[in-house]
Amino acid sequence: MKSIILREIKSFFGSPIGYLVIAIFLISNGLFLWVFEGDYNILNSGYADLTPFFTLAPWILIFLIPAVTMRSFSDEKKQGTLELLLTKPLSIWQIVNGKFFGSFLLIILAIIPTLIYVKVISDLGSPEGNIDMGSTIGSYFGLLFLIASYSAIGIFTSTLSENQIVAFIIAVFLCFFFYFGFEGLSSLIPGSGDFISVLGMQNHFKSMSRGVIDTRDIIYFLSISIAFLSFTVYQLKSFKA
Repeated sequence: MKSIILREIKSFFGSPIGYLVIAIFLISNGLFLWVFEGDYNILNSGYADLTPFFTLAPWILIFLIPAVTMRSFSDEKKQGTLELLLTKPLSIWQIVNGKFFGSFLLIILAIIPTLIYVKVISDLGSPEGNIDMGSTIGSYFGLLFLIASYSAIGIFTSTLSENQIVAFIIAVFLCFFFYFGFEGLSSLIPGSGDFISVLGMQNHFKSMSRGVIDTRDIIYFLSISIAFLSFTVYQLKSFKA
C-alpha cells in the first residue's frame, strides 16, 4: 500500500495538479477571509474566531477534492493500466486505500498552511490570545474527517467512468448532497425535526466545530468513508471478474 501512496503523491507533484490544488485552496480562502467584503471577511466580523473559514472551507473542498480524485481510477481505465494494477501482488483493499490516502494527504498539505490563521487571529484578539481554541481544534478535527469522507466519495466515483469529467460531476453532486442535501430536506419536510438532518455531514461537522469531539460524529464520518471505499472495492472486483 505504501508504494501506491508514494506513487499517487509523486504523480500529483510530478504535474501541476498538486501545486494547483494547494494554491487554489489557499488563495480562495485568503481572498474571501481577508480581502473581499462580505460575510466571510474576518477583519470585518468583529470576532476573533475562525468560524468564517470553517464555514467556507467545506464548500471549496466540495469542488477541490473531486478534482483531485477524479483521475484515481478513471485515468487507469482510460489508459488501460487498471488491469496491470490489479495484477500486482496487492489486495484490492490495499490499492484502494493507497489511492485514498494519497489524495487525503495531498489535501492535508493544503490545510496545514491555514494554521497560520490561528496565530494571526490570536494576535488580533483583544486582549491578545483571546481565541476559542476548543472550537478551533474541534473544527480542524471535523475538517479532517470531512476531507476523508469527500475523498472516499471521489475515489468511488472515479471507478464509475473512464471520463474524468463525469467522475468529477458525480463526486461533486454526492459531496454536495451528503453535506447539504439532508439539511435541505429536513427544512422541506414538515415535522421531520433532526431525524433527517442528522444523516448529513453538515450536522456532524457543526457538532465537532463546537469543540466537543463526540464519538457519534466520528463514527458517522468513518462509516461514510468506509462505506464508499467498500463500494470502490466492489466496483473493482466486478471489473476484475
